[in-house]
Amino acid sequence: MRAVVTGAAGFIGSHLSAHLLASGDTVVGIDSLTNAYDPALKLRNLDELTPHPSFTFHRANLLDADLTALLDGAEVVYHLAGQPGVRRSWGCDFALYTRRNLLVSQVLLEAVRDHPLRKFVYASSSSVYGDAPVFPTAETVCPRPVSPYGVTKLAAEHLCELYRTAHGLPSVSLRLFTVYGPRQRPDMAFARLVAAARSGEPFPLYGDGEQTRDFTYVRDVVTAMRDAACSRFTGVANLGGNRPASMKQAIAAVERVIGPINLDPRPAAPGDARHTGADITLAARAFGYRPRTELFDGLAAMAAHAAPLRRSAFE
Repeated sequence: MRAVVTGAAGFIGSHLSAHLLASGDTVVGIDSLTNAYDPALKLRNLDELTPHPSFTFHRANLLDADLTALLDGAEVVYHLAGQPGVRRSWGCDFALYTRRNLLVSQVLLEAVRDHPLRKFVYASSSSVYGDAPVFPTAETVCPRPVSPYGVTKLAAEHLCELYRTAHGLPSVSLRLFTVYGPRQRPDMAFARLVAAARSGEPFPLYGDGEQTRDFTYVRDVVTAMRDAACSRFTGVANLGGNRPASMKQAIAAVERVIGPINLDPRPAAPGDARHTGADITLAARAFGYRPRTELFDGLAAMAAHAAPLRRSAFE
């Protein structure tokens, strides 16, 4: 297939692009290389993609790009571009989240609504659920975000559903549960845990450590994204690891892989859900989703990949 991947230089986007290329697809990658985190890390991700003859990259802001040209011939659009991070979404930065998560999605949906797409795949988030009343949480549970970030992800998801029902756009919104793996964003918990274990610097632990997350390995996620694109399924589905673990358990797992971690206890942060856990029954039935990576194996892969940042050919 000819695929367009927005956010192609990011953590999940770069893994998805590599998976699509390995599956024989042609990939057009788009990324504006924002400073949400160090752009050098994104450039490093691109270094692993650009040698492939079926990959082309465009540095572009979707709000002012020539989308007609970028989307020409696309059969599947994977929309992963956005502004990440729960804790930073409060206050004056909310305008940035609105632009990059909501307005960008609307512009892209409007651009593809009359295209003969096979599928439009949107990377949503478990943050839309907030503090869910039941676990594991099914897609039928009413979303109640507890962060501005979650609000923007849910709003963009609603847009996908609107374009699906009003214009027949074959969209799939995948609610991703705490994705981890090599090249994870440096502000995320596992990346910071690995860095703390290697350096000896304190790791800030927010809350009592008993909060749980449904950690999902990135290879399982990107495999499911392509499987969803190849299926007949449209609508909303969860992607989780199917084995939630507490932060204390996650810390212990990292210590088993690398070594001791010096903890810096802090109060729980506003906007952080207490627990998350995905009911993946729908994804399993609709496109054969089955997470295959155990937490310890995924963390071992992260630790093996961690190395001093090399310079990028794009710099």
